[in-house]
Amino acid sequence: MTKTLFVDTVYERTHKLAQRLQENYDSNSYANQYVFDIKEGRKYYKIYAHNQGVHAFVDIKTGDVFKPASYNKPAAHVRYNLLDDSSYNECLSRADWAGGYLYLR
Repeated sequence: MTKTLFVDTVYERTHKLAQRLQENYDSNSYANQYVFDIKEGRKYYKIYAHNQGVHAFVDIKTGDVFKPASYNKPAAHVRYNLLDDSSYNECLSRADWAGGYLYLR
């Protein structure tokens, strides 16, 4: 795969993760306070919820998903990899709007 193909795939899968988070939030019948969106930085895509803050970081080059340590910094350990099909499917199946799927087990 070429570099641009990886980046496109990472963006598409990051977008699908953000959609899954929004669907999970909406299905729980909460007042529509949160809208999940993506911001692109130099190294990471930030999945964030308006009025909540950063939900997750996704490495643009590798597809690694991180829990946030702060608004500008991801935590040290990789939680999922969006380029690995089994890890990606597990990420989507566990994804919840509150971020419980991002904690290490």
